[in-house]
Amino acid sequence: MSTSTSSSSKPPPPTSASEAEIDRLLSREASALQREIEVERILKAFKLNPYDILDIDESSTPEEIKKRYKQLSLTIHPDKTSHARAPEAFDILKKAESELSEEAKRENIDAVIAQSRSLVLKSLSLPLTTPNTDPALRRLQPSFKDRMRAQTKELLIDEELRRRKAIKMNLANEGLEARMKDAEVAGKKRKAEDAKVWEDTRDQRVDSWRTFSNTKKKKKAKVTLLG
Repeated sequence: MSTSTSSSSKPPPPTSASEAEIDRLLSREASALQREIEVERILKAFKLNPYDILDIDESSTPEEIKKRYKQLSLTIHPDKTSHARAPEAFDILKKAESELSEEAKRENIDAVIAQSRSLVLKSLSLPLTTPNTDPALRRLQPSFKDRMRAQTKELLIDEELRRRKAIKMNLANEGLEARMKDAEVAGKKRKAEDAKVWEDTRDQRVDSWRTFSNTKKKKKAKVTLLG
């Protein structure tokens, strides 16, 4: 008696070359789209807040920040995407990572964020020690995170305006100081030129004085004789 092979035991037909290629193309398209989305996100992020640019939590460790930067830099690198503004986004990302890697700059940004948190909690009449997991914060609309971001943005903009104003004033003071120094140099130069002219005309002045003196003596002698 012959035994028949069950159709269920047959192996699935191999994937055709065309289907495999389609899968690769779809994966490549999805990857390219994700790269462009990330470039656009970075370009639209608030430039004064490096946490927004890296899209990472403020409590992240230095190691987590470096890991996130490496991931994003590989995603949006100009060699990896055809997006026209990829180089610009890459520079923005690099600057954000640099600011968070510099201890003093990160401390300053963290201080602004802490101040923002205090202001938001005060506006909600909540204790400053209220944890982020508190139900009162979780049910907020807009969310506590969105309120924090808005407040942080406002403080960072104020700080940037003060910084630019200080730079402008310093430049103005430096300009005034430079003009005063130029005026002082010009004054010294003018005095030196006047002194040179005085020295160069010494003989001429002496001759003029002698001529005047001799003329005066002659007139005096003539008046005496007439008398």
